[in-house]
Amino acid sequence: MRFSISSCILFFLVLVSVGGGAGSGLFAADASRIQKDLEFANVDGHSLKLDLYLPADKHPPLVVWIHGGGWRAGSKERCFVTWLTEHGYAVASISYRLTDKAIFPSQIHDCKAAVRWLRANADKYGYRSDRVAVAGSSAGGHLATLLGTSGGVEELEGTVGGHLDQSSRVDVIVDFYGPTDFVLRSKTHPARANLEESGTYGLLGGGADKQTERAKQASPTSYVSVDDPPLLIFHGDQDKKVLLDQSYRIQELYENSNLAVTLHVLEGLGHGGSAFFEGEQRRRMVAFLDQHLKALPRAAPESHGNLSSAIRAFVEAADEKFDPMHSFILVRHGWQSPKVDGAPKKPHVFW
Repeated sequence: MRFSISSCILFFLVLVSVGGGAGSGLFAADASRIQKDLEFANVDGHSLKLDLYLPADKHPPLVVWIHGGGWRAGSKERCFVTWLTEHGYAVASISYRLTDKAIFPSQIHDCKAAVRWLRANADKYGYRSDRVAVAGSSAGGHLATLLGTSGGVEELEGTVGGHLDQSSRVDVIVDFYGPTDFVLRSKTHPARANLEESGTYGLLGGGADKQTERAKQASPTSYVSVDDPPLLIFHGDQDKKVLLDQSYRIQELYENSNLAVTLHVLEGLGHGGSAFFEGEQRRRMVAFLDQHLKALPRAAPESHGNLSSAIRAFVEAADEKFDPMHSFILVRHGWQSPKVDGAPKKPHVFW
């Protein structure tokens, strides 16, 4: 015999009301859609914070935004993708130590710390911890791409902020005109990679032509491997600050590894500007996220043997629009109510 998801939810809501309101907090929603200045780490007295923008949708995927500014300027307030909330995505705009505070790899340590903190606090704020994208522009695009390609690289993980039981891996990368290969850049664009006044010099603690090992360590291209997440790139063909060869280089490595990569070269555009985040580019970003983040396969929700988790599983199934004729809830450990003796200890499946 098969039951619809809605009828199962009703059944469990009746049980809750009879049981004196058990699990009533399960359906509470945070009235605020914006959470500002949430501290995710503190390094030697330097507070690292993020801003969280939440959509009306329940359990949305998360996009982590990393700001640009040559690694020496900028702030989390310059988040160009808060509009993603209109498309059902939560957005976290994070801060990181700038080069007046520390050189590389401190910046990537901070970014990975933010992802771990966000995963650890997913239930508290209501977004998904299993569907996380990272995006950024310019220097932020570099850090986003580095974060995405260096999953599992211990020396880039760091210990900032703790939560080391959480993964810093992401499922999608969106790079707006960020550098990807500092060794290449030192040869094709030395003014932006080797000179003391360049942002790269401040990041590496010297020119990329001199700090060759650190230049390799800071390059996303050094870590491209077959398990890297899908990559979307936007780059203007008139960019004089970050040359187009930076995007072509990582595109080539992705394609050689048979990884999903899409590069949009935008005619007539330079480095930055609102045109990258409006109109067709906005539609392209949403389509890519919808395809590679929202559409990730997901198992049916799972209960862990108590009433409140079973109710949560049914509600999640309804929210996810699972087909009630083919969906089920798995109770892996059986019911564990202290008021019921002899609770079954084998899995129960509700169709």
